[in-house]
Amino acid sequence: MLIQLPSLWIVILDIITWFILHMGISLLMLKVPDRWFEKEHALFKTRDWEQNGAIWQKIFRIREWKNYLPDSSSIIKRSYDQSQLQGTDAKRIKKFITETKRAELTHWLSIPPSLLFFIWNPLWAGIVMILYAFIVNLPFIITQRYNRPRLQRLYDRQRRKQENIYSKQKYYT
Repeated sequence: MLIQLPSLWIVILDIITWFILHMGISLLMLKVPDRWFEKEHALFKTRDWEQNGAIWQKIFRIREWKNYLPDSSSIIKRSYDQSQLQGTDAKRIKKFITETKRAELTHWLSIPPSLLFFIWNPLWAGIVMILYAFIVNLPFIITQRYNRPRLQRLYDRQRRKQENIYSKQKYYT
């Protein structure tokens, strides 16, 4: 602990700092253009061991609790509502996939700032802040990693369907 503060002030500072960090990172990520998330980045690649997201259901039984996670659109109105698919056309599914990447990166970026808390917290509380960062953010990361491969399969199906319709229309005209 570099800064000595009374316990009450430490608790207040922790709460305010977490709020500012969560909101600040979320608002900052809303400024990143969709086109950045539409590119193939290694972070968002589904790994073979994830079994197209099925591993998350096997280990954490994600379908039983993922719908209880709060959606940021209830707090930050400009954010994308991920509580349900906004439509089944390829364009809307692609947007949803983009937003899963944005959400995942937001939650990954919300973990490292937990190290700041060692500045004014005792060692044990700093460790608690790191645990808090993981406990709060990992369910959201896991949810994105579970949903994205499923959405990608749906997107690929819808895109093929739309391409078939387009090619048939072109053939008959």
